[in-house]
Amino acid sequence: MPTRKGSFHIFRFLGIDVYLHWSWFLIAVFDIQTRADQYNSYGWNALEYLSLFFIVLMHEFGHALACRQVGGTANQIVLWPLGGVAYVSPPQRPGAMLWSIAAGPLVNLALFPILSAIFAFAHYSGWSHTSPNLYTYIAATWFTNLILLVFNLLPIYPLDGGQIFRSLLWFFFGRANSLMVASATGFVGVAAVGAGAVWLGSWWFGILAAFIALNCWNGFKQAQQLLRLEKAPRRTEFHCPACGESPPIGEFWRCGKCRGAFDTFLTQAFCPNCNAEYGMTACPYCFNSRPMAEWRGFQAPPPG
Repeated sequence: MPTRKGSFHIFRFLGIDVYLHWSWFLIAVFDIQTRADQYNSYGWNALEYLSLFFIVLMHEFGHALACRQVGGTANQIVLWPLGGVAYVSPPQRPGAMLWSIAAGPLVNLALFPILSAIFAFAHYSGWSHTSPNLYTYIAATWFTNLILLVFNLLPIYPLDGGQIFRSLLWFFFGRANSLMVASATGFVGVAAVGAGAVWLGSWWFGILAAFIALNCWNGFKQAQQLLRLEKAPRRTEFHCPACGESPPIGEFWRCGKCRGAFDTFLTQAFCPNCNAEYGMTACPYCFNSRPMAEWRGFQAPPPG
């Protein structure tokens, strides 16, 4: 997944920090040059690209605000050439995950009738002849939103459609098995996108196929780890302050310095291989990090 590396902070809204990757500007120049013949001024090309920026941004805010609505954490969005990423951490329940993911495409779905009405008005008003630049811009914005909606709903992990598919499977097969199935079937999508890249001679589709393949592989490995977690005994004297889960017994934590695996509760937040000390302890179930002292003092909520 993209990180903040190579990105810079552009603004903060509703407590959510938005970052923009520097390569957005390279893609903007490429896009404006390739579509220069669509308008009689580069200003319209720039406006078209800014519209893409805002549609993607609204999509990501949909994810973030929905995640907060169900009690999750969402405070960062990174925009990069293959789209945007809202860093969301919803409660580890299938319903909460489903709403957090589905809210992004729902933004595009809500925009569709609005943009369609504007496009229809422009068409029947004859703007294609009287205001060709404005008409082309409206058509491009309508088409961009439609493409983003359809593309994100493809059932290919880690796209929104693939994660919605995973969330639905979660209701019936559990957290680990649902991720295993979604990431494994995602490789079918990788093959389809890769074949499209070869057929069209598109390096852009090739990069997209590589991105999807990497995330499918990471999802598959994460599912294997979750299956190990499900089978592991628990330390019932500790509870995650964020999700209430008791931590597993075993070497489920990895040192960021020496990369060695260890049981942080057994060693009291020290890596036994290199003696690195960790002030924060990450939950392997919800991925939130809190001081170990909070784990011991936290009272788990009653079942149900």
